[in-house]
Amino acid sequence: MTWLGRLFGRSRPEAKFGSEDLWRELFGGRESRAGVTVNTARALEVATVLACVRVLANGVAQVPVKVYREEASGGRSVAREHPLHRLLHREPAPGRTSFAFRETLMFHLVMGGNAFVWKGQVGRDRELRRLVLLEPSRVTVKNDGERLSYRVRGDDGRIEVFDEDQIWHLRGPSWNGWMGLDAVRLARDAIGLGIALEETQADFQKGGAQTSGVLSIANTLSPERFEFLAAWLDKHAPGGPRAGKPLVVDQGTTYTPRSMTGRDAQMIESRKHQIEEICRALGVLPIMIGYADKTATYASAEQMFLAHVVHTLSPWFERIEQSADVSLLTAEERAAGLYVKFNPNALMRGAAADRAEFYTKALGAGGHGTAWMTPNEVRALEELDPIDGGEKLPSPEPAPPTA
Repeated sequence: MTWLGRLFGRSRPEAKFGSEDLWRELFGGRESRAGVTVNTARALEVATVLACVRVLANGVAQVPVKVYREEASGGRSVAREHPLHRLLHREPAPGRTSFAFRETLMFHLVMGGNAFVWKGQVGRDRELRRLVLLEPSRVTVKNDGERLSYRVRGDDGRIEVFDEDQIWHLRGPSWNGWMGLDAVRLARDAIGLGIALEETQADFQKGGAQTSGVLSIANTLSPERFEFLAAWLDKHAPGGPRAGKPLVVDQGTTYTPRSMTGRDAQMIESRKHQIEEICRALGVLPIMIGYADKTATYASAEQMFLAHVVHTLSPWFERIEQSADVSLLTAEERAAGLYVKFNPNALMRGAAADRAEFYTKALGAGGHGTAWMTPNEVRALEELDPIDGGEKLPSPEPAPPTA
């Protein structure tokens, strides 16, 4: 039995989920101006959308996240004894990994604007023992003006109602403050046009990527003769048994082939533009999904990767950190200095020479003035163990004598 099944096994059914509602959840969506119905499942079939979501999900999942305690001295330490640290950093539930948990959480957040996590708490002190992701399509949020409640549908259609203290509700950008905006709906036209372009190109390639010609027949064709001729031509279409062989016609028929330019056939410019549009809507730099600018150099590409961390991933880090602090830590724990923090330093590392120069300045060595980092802080950034006496700021070194 799954965790969701065990969760729902403790209460009697409150309501039934009808077949019409199920159909709407699985196949629903709204039609874009391109005439294509767009929903979450259809959007993820677009390579650009999938690449954007994967870049965001991998960026959040691969960065270590820990629970820290701010010390009275001004320093900080990892609160490894706190149960939330293990849940976020390594194992949110038995047999589940933190990477997979955060990866799926980001898929929910980016595509639907909301992610819902059931907080498994036990004992009188309501100690947090597990975090279980809920599919957004199973959750309906109600707002009575003061508190939120969550109606969660199980596999068998039964409904369980949870208080907001039992659900960790993460939100993307929001209009009303309590529900995130659905990115698929907001970018429906851009995604729909991308789907339409892919379908048009696929149909063109399916036809052999060859243009048709014109058959001019001297006599008037009856409907029956037209149907016979159309079926006969289908047999000789690309891929048929006589593909590539000359056409044999009678009744004074002439065949005039027609050509199509490569630009008309491939629609490259339109497809490139939609890649940029979808990236723009989801807030991802095109270079991060493999759409390279031919004018980019190695140095400019490196700066784009850093910009991705600073301007794309960092807001997501901050959003999740603050939500975890408020929802997963008590007011007393926050007052005691506990907080959740991502460590994206590994993503920010440049070349070894650049890091060495930065650390030299940070430690105030070589006449670079007053230090602003301790040796142990530098060692922590390089994933090295602390050393005795390394928690103090180095004394300023005298500047080298001038000639």
